[in-house]
Amino acid sequence: MSEIAIRYSFQLYDQFLYESLSYPVLRSLTMLIHSQLFTGKSFTTLLQVQAYFQRHHRHIRYRHFEQQQMPLGSGMVESACKWLIQQRFKGVGMRWSEDGFNHLLILRLTWVNERFDSLFPGVTIPKSKASPIH
Repeated sequence: MSEIAIRYSFQLYDQFLYESLSYPVLRSLTMLIHSQLFTGKSFTTLLQVQAYFQRHHRHIRYRHFEQQQMPLGSGMVESACKWLIQQRFKGVGMRWSEDGFNHLLILRLTWVNERFDSLFPGVTIPKSKASPIH
């Protein structure tokens, strides 16, 4: 298959996915698996991609999500993770055990979600926007 044909196929599959037509993509992946054109790592990767589409084809409804004005990319989630976790827990010289990190993460999440009072009933906590976890 030429580079131009491969590029065209990817553009076509991209359009299928955008139009929420995951079945043609899944069908093509299945045909490629049975074609015996791929071996070794390429074949393993092809199997993984095909399995992913089998498991998640109901979730690949980009047109529907766009009509609902829902974000299609992961940028918003990545930004939230950076703000919520990395900014507070990946400072210079900071090292956390898994248990210590998990405990502090619970505190951080309850603070950000303004539910910190529920962790300490009966204790008056000053109303401040500064996080207690620096």
